[in-house]
Amino acid sequence: MNQPFRQRLLAGELLVGTMVTLPAPEVAEILATVGFDWLFLDAEHAALNTREMQRIMQGAWQTPCIVRLADDSEVAVKKALDIGAAGIIVPQVNSAEQAAQVVRRAKYAPEGTRGVGVGRAHRYGLGFGDYVGRANEETAVIVQAEHIKAVENIEAIIHVPGVDAVLIGPYDLSASLGLMGQVTHPDVVAAIQRVTDACLAAGMRLGIFGMSATAVAPYIAQGYTLITVGIDATLLGLAAKELLVAIRPGQ
Repeated sequence: MNQPFRQRLLAGELLVGTMVTLPAPEVAEILATVGFDWLFLDAEHAALNTREMQRIMQGAWQTPCIVRLADDSEVAVKKALDIGAAGIIVPQVNSAEQAAQVVRRAKYAPEGTRGVGVGRAHRYGLGFGDYVGRANEETAVIVQAEHIKAVENIEAIIHVPGVDAVLIGPYDLSASLGLMGQVTHPDVVAAIQRVTDACLAAGMRLGIFGMSATAVAPYIAQGYTLITVGIDATLLGLAAKELLVAIRPGQ
């Protein structure tokens, strides 16, 4: 049996995934077949509903799927986990108190307050006991540091028990500094470096998103291990454009 995603994450393995935004299980199946370690299902910015995400997970059933939630609400957390997500990515986590609440909502009692239901994760009831018995140990909780408030509170956030990794959001972070999209601005770079230094010193796993291998390579060199590279729709568009340009140079 393959080692659960959370254990691989905590062990510091380099885990390379890509972002899924298209509500087609066939797309996820193709990406899983390619060999990505995990798939990043974006319920925050993409037009994906709960049923579509479940279908995507069914298409990529051998590859762990991590859902970036629309928010940190109790309903969003339990729905993502009940349909079979191996973990959650929570946007805009700006304090230790918020991080602790997210962990509680992702864990069953006595460690947390996750609601008890029956869904795909529980094999529709047929594997309820088995799933509930291992869910707390195997569910990954990843918080996003994408606001200057998160940077200011990063030392407290990363010491919250149950937080497994920090995913940096450079673009939202730049916006919170009044530097929209200027991800190479010295102030943005300094904020990212503060998060990087704090996480590495504490042994907290770090994640980043980039559109290309070139974009994420410097972060991997620094010790980032949770890597998201590319977006399904963009990968499709770029490959199609490259093919067409090869046939019609200059187009």
